[in-house]
Amino acid sequence: MTEEQAAHRSTGGTTGDPLRAGDRAPATRTLIDVLHATTAGAPDAVALHAGTEQLTYAEMMEAATTLAEELAGLGIGPDDKVGVRVPSGTTDLYLAIVGTLLAGAAYVPVDVDDPDERARLVFGEARVAGIIGADLQVEVRDAAGREPRERVDPMPEDDAWVIFTSGSTGTPKGVAVRHRNAAAFVDAEAHLFLQDAPLGPDDRVMAGLSVAFDASCEEMWLAWRYGGTLVPAPRALVKSGMDVGPWLVANDITVVSTVPTLVSLWPDEALEKVRLLITGGEAFPAQLAGRLVRPGREVWNTYGPTEATVVACGALVEAEGPIRIGLPLDGWDLAVVDTDGQEVAEGETGELIIGGVGLARYLDPAKDAEKYAPMPSLGWDRAYRSGDLVVKDSTGLLFGGRADDQVKLGGRRIELGEIDAALLAQTGVLGAAAAVRRSKAGNQLLVGYVVVDERFDAASALERLRAALPAALVPRLAQVDDLPTRTSGKVDRDALPWPLERRAGASEAAAGDLEGTAARVAEVFADVLGAGPERGTDDFFDLGGGSLAAAQVIGLLRREHPEITVGDLYDHPTVAGLAGYLDSLASPANLADRDVPPIPRKTQAGQVAALVGLRALAAPRYLTWTLLAAAAGHLLGVTALPLAPWWLLVVGTLVFLTPPGRMLLGAGLARLLLRGVAPGRYPRGGQVHLRLWVAERAVDQVGATALTGAPFMTWYARLLGARVGKDVDLHSLPPVTGFLTLGKGASIEPEVDLTGAWIDGDVLHLGDVRVGKRARVGTRSSLLPGADVGEEAEIAPGSAVFGRVPAGEFWSGAPAVKMRKRARGPWDNRPSSSRAWVAAYGATGLFIGLLPALATALAGLVVLAVSGVREAGTTGAALGTLLAWLVPGALIGIVLLALAVLALVRACGAGLAAGVYPVRSSEALRVWATVRALDEARTWLFPLYSSQLTPVWLRLLGARIGEDVEASTVLMVPAMASVGDGAFLADDTLIGGYELGGGWLRVERVKVGKRGFVGNSGMAAPGRKVPKHSLVAVLSAAPRRKTAEKGESWVGSPPAPLRRAAEESDDSRTYAPSRALKLARGCWEAARVLPVLLGVLLHAAVASTALLAWMHGGWWQAVLVTVAGLVVAGLVAAASATVAKWLLVGRHRVGTHPLWSSFVWRNELADTFVESVAAPWFARLATGSPLLTLWFRSLGTTVGRGVWCESYWLPETDLVTLGDGAVVNAGTVVQTHLFHDRVLACDTVTLEAGATLGPNSVILPAAAIGRHATVGPVSLVMRGESLPDKTVWIGNPIGPWVVS
Repeated sequence: MTEEQAAHRSTGGTTGDPLRAGDRAPATRTLIDVLHATTAGAPDAVALHAGTEQLTYAEMMEAATTLAEELAGLGIGPDDKVGVRVPSGTTDLYLAIVGTLLAGAAYVPVDVDDPDERARLVFGEARVAGIIGADLQVEVRDAAGREPRERVDPMPEDDAWVIFTSGSTGTPKGVAVRHRNAAAFVDAEAHLFLQDAPLGPDDRVMAGLSVAFDASCEEMWLAWRYGGTLVPAPRALVKSGMDVGPWLVANDITVVSTVPTLVSLWPDEALEKVRLLITGGEAFPAQLAGRLVRPGREVWNTYGPTEATVVACGALVEAEGPIRIGLPLDGWDLAVVDTDGQEVAEGETGELIIGGVGLARYLDPAKDAEKYAPMPSLGWDRAYRSGDLVVKDSTGLLFGGRADDQVKLGGRRIELGEIDAALLAQTGVLGAAAAVRRSKAGNQLLVGYVVVDERFDAASALERLRAALPAALVPRLAQVDDLPTRTSGKVDRDALPWPLERRAGASEAAAGDLEGTAARVAEVFADVLGAGPERGTDDFFDLGGGSLAAAQVIGLLRREHPEITVGDLYDHPTVAGLAGYLDSLASPANLADRDVPPIPRKTQAGQVAALVGLRALAAPRYLTWTLLAAAAGHLLGVTALPLAPWWLLVVGTLVFLTPPGRMLLGAGLARLLLRGVAPGRYPRGGQVHLRLWVAERAVDQVGATALTGAPFMTWYARLLGARVGKDVDLHSLPPVTGFLTLGKGASIEPEVDLTGAWIDGDVLHLGDVRVGKRARVGTRSSLLPGADVGEEAEIAPGSAVFGRVPAGEFWSGAPAVKMRKRARGPWDNRPSSSRAWVAAYGATGLFIGLLPALATALAGLVVLAVSGVREAGTTGAALGTLLAWLVPGALIGIVLLALAVLALVRACGAGLAAGVYPVRSSEALRVWATVRALDEARTWLFPLYSSQLTPVWLRLLGARIGEDVEASTVLMVPAMASVGDGAFLADDTLIGGYELGGGWLRVERVKVGKRGFVGNSGMAAPGRKVPKHSLVAVLSAAPRRKTAEKGESWVGSPPAPLRRAAEESDDSRTYAPSRALKLARGCWEAARVLPVLLGVLLHAAVASTALLAWMHGGWWQAVLVTVAGLVVAGLVAAASATVAKWLLVGRHRVGTHPLWSSFVWRNELADTFVESVAAPWFARLATGSPLLTLWFRSLGTTVGRGVWCESYWLPETDLVTLGDGAVVNAGTVVQTHLFHDRVLACDTVTLEAGATLGPNSVILPAAAIGRHATVGPVSLVMRGESLPDKTVWIGNPIGPWVVS
């Protein structure tokens, strides 16, 4: 505060008494007036980062007004009270509060974690008109006689909130605070804190308290009075106490209001950015001041009961000197009186009396009259008797303890009488008294002393107490023979025994069981809880432990066991359980079965040899195409080219080129290689695993899974041994094992993983996959070994199914869980159809698959017309002439292919409307053809994507694309897609697509708003939208339309809110580049044709050598040369990507780079060498083999011995570390960069020795998976996460995986 204000406060303003400030009350207004003023001044400032979600002031007011109007429509408004019981840390919680205030009603909060009985009691006492619950659902309590009304802002005399404090009779008491009280409190604090550098929109305020606790009001309005940002801390994090520190740093918190016990647990560096620290709720330890006070930070110690509107007085804490509770806020009056109500002299102790503008009222008139009775000796008509003892000091009051049984525990004011009443209600309790005690570690504990008879059972009593009381009010039970009393007959709480003595019934033998680690655990429990456990089965939480005490226990145990976490104590709460867990950490012999060894060199040698044989499987198909091209050239006049026998061309085409031929060949190979293999668990790298690995690559090399065969997938699945019912829509690849059962009418959408196999450490899990009749499995889901989807059930996109899904239910998530009892759809009864549609799909798939060949043929005709190759006299001369025209011919072919794709997609999209169509209909066929063609085009025309040409390309395809859009390898139905200005669509995003069910195909419009962001592998399902300025994170799904709001961010599938921190960047390098930058980027993007041309050159080289071998040595030599050519070309392709990376980028380093920078463009060019050259020629075949990891090493990756890696998606290779024996399953992305806000942020990713990353998962930058730890399938490891050794995780985003 300023010197002038400090002088004014110390002299008492106009009264001359520093304890009287009632004449300085702020101007009358309401909390809604405060919000309107803030919103008018800073509408686009961020009001709320609720858990993981962001709202500006304008957006918060708009959403809250919608809720207020709903309440008004239900007849709820001024003079009403609305219960609020919404999950903590969510946007909905704060919208419920603001919406209630905007409706003119008062909110009555109950913590969602409190027992239902307390909620019923509180809402009943308050006589609430309605209750707002999860998802902002409003339950009207007394609808009779209520008519809709107009929404009106509240008046100053209307109630703002009603908060229930502990009651001395055992019943909580409701305290109503009017808008006049609340707004005066908010404005008075504005005159108190940081006067030299006031709070503003750049400040971020931690919200760590339950909204059922009145100090939460201070947190909210410390942000909203100044245009700052309220940032709720996750409840689990706050409960852990000591783990809040890193969260403060990560979230750039500048303002904290908390209790001293909690802040004492945080390291000094965690408060580095905090410039305002407010404490209250309990006594401030003097020794803490020296730690917290420093230049640039104000530390305040405040005091105030709920009955006087949160805070009545406060003092600026200094490093030395007494800790004061200070002088009154502007508008509050304080007095210190003796037992006769007369003011005491300076320096004497008395009871603190509070008056002024902050006085609230009790809902109970009798209680209100008692506690707020007039004080004639002070001349006050209304005064609150606090029951607290203070020392009168004009410099600032000093706290002297409680005058009655009302105490504060962990910052929460409670009355011991309420605890006494709950204890006396237990069976067998004859007498009871609660008291707060302090352990050796300085921890406050609530102890319930009970005198009992033979009916008493401690375990049952604790269970009932937990059901009836909030967790913070459940005491540790201590049995005593009697309760000491004062001369007045009241219980003398101070005389109750402490520390607790061992119960008479506890044997020394039981205590003697606590030896070794168990004895150390018992010692730590005793230091923290004040009394030691008596046996190994004693539970930490039953002994009175809470969240803060748990943090203290872990802090002490970490001296010997640094890897232990707070969660471990929750997992192992007994003395013996925790000791056993600690011993397991300290005893490697007990964990031998989780040590994952490297792949043996013998296995790796076998893989390398097998790769040559696998590549040989592609040679006949490759040679057949080459001979067909030569025959076509020969017929067109290039007689120097050889002409193979027609019978050979016909046989080769039927066997190696047509879909039935390739599928028969692939299925035969798979069944031969996997004969005798059954579902089960097998060693990684063992015989069964290698047979599976070879089979999967064999069917790929013969082309069994190529696009042209897509319409025949059900037939192919049956060839592999799968059981496929009638009318199945299978739009994904079946497993080579044949371990698949698809019931009649089942629908499998695109990109579903049906392999039924994955690797966990050194174990291959292989199992059956079953999908029942008429069941539906959404896009990009994974059905893991043993998955069994019941009849008519539905699996949401992006889910992972491990076991049984009951019939008819809707499941979602990874692992999938039941979301609804009934699945959606199908949209109608199964339509009738003709088998002619199968032929139509087959012909369309064949046409799309042959587009590259057709474009090549047309380009060849142009070359033949202008090159003079017809005059060549020898095969060598003809090939030489064609090679000379390779570059222009290839460019012509690329252009023709792009035009062909464009024409096809536009034709398919013409007149297409959103709706539901039979799968066997022209509309569905057109949608399917569009998705299939554009999916392949991302490979065929890779240089067109992730460039300045991409938005142009998408517009030409028929999508509505705004200005300054950035798009990578996005997949969409263009006729259904709309993308707003400045949006960003990252790699492998799916915008729309289609849904299947019961013989129907559904396609709907999808919208991405202005500056919307969809991360890598993100999905926006048909009918969804990504609002403007919103984000869908990596591997995540867009929310439903009615839940999606502007500026929100989402992670996971199903999507959950995500906190989004915008990167600071220069707009000229992100959203508003100069013309020179656009030109420079265009030059680098034009260079992407070079790797494409290199790929064409490799094709030409292999084909030419094969033709020459055919001419000079016959078919057998041609086959051998083709095999050798394919192997050499693969090695050349891999080497070209390595050389390009080092020449263009050098070594990747941790850091950030704006979109419009040379590094990003060079990095994209290097990536084009990977995707267009190395991937098709080398990496896709080599996945899982030592050749892939050897290539990674050449790119700068740190790779240990015996690593199994089935993914080549390591974008910034230098930043990746794969330890010995690590496993990267198929379909995973080791994502070393993020591109939020058009800034490329690169960081390291580490998989320690033996770590496993499950299939179809993503690990984000700055994350690490510990030694021998596992991340399960379809999981997202968030940025910066570090997973401890030998732990198991799963989920999107990940959480602990409890595996039975």
